Amino acid sequence: MDKSCNIFLVGLMGAGKTTIGRLLARHQHLTFVDSDHEIEARTGVRISTIFELEGESGFRAREEAVLCELVNRRGIVLATGGGAILSPLTRQRLRQQGVVVYLRGSVDQLWHRTRHDRHRPLLQTGDPKARLQELFEIRDPLYREVAHLIVDTAQQSPQRLVCQLELELNAHVLAHPPR
Repeated sequence: MDKSCNIFLVGLMGAGKTTIGRLLARHQHLTFVDSDHEIEARTGVRISTIFELEGESGFRAREEAVLCELVNRRGIVLATGGGAILSPLTRQRLRQQGVVVYLRGSVDQLWHRTRHDRHRPLLQTGDPKARLQELFEIRDPLYREVAHLIVDTAQQSPQRLVCQLELELNAHVLAHPPR
């Protein structure tokens, strides 16, 4: 794959965007960036604190601004926040500036991975699994809309998933060479 190519990972929380992104970047000799970590580094506070102080809309505005900048870098693997695709402008930018990979997991699988994480503001509800189901139903069509590739994360080790993803990325780039 061309080292100036960007790979953008989208999917719900717990899909493995950060884990897979780090491994993929290492394999491809690209720079790994996590948009949530970038936002935290710039603001000096956790995402959950931004949600507390500014609400989801305040966080989404920050997220869109950071992503606008990040997608213009070259040679990165970018793990986006789970809700980044809620913005039509962000979806458009992601599609235009790189190869978008939707890491798709089942709600049960995502719940299993996130159920003990207390730093997920959208799951701090009376029924977090039902909330995850609701988010899946809203976001799955948007992830599909923006994705060039969809990879099922079910029952695969991160290493095996990265190998599969590399094969699919190479096939995609061969079929759709950058202009």
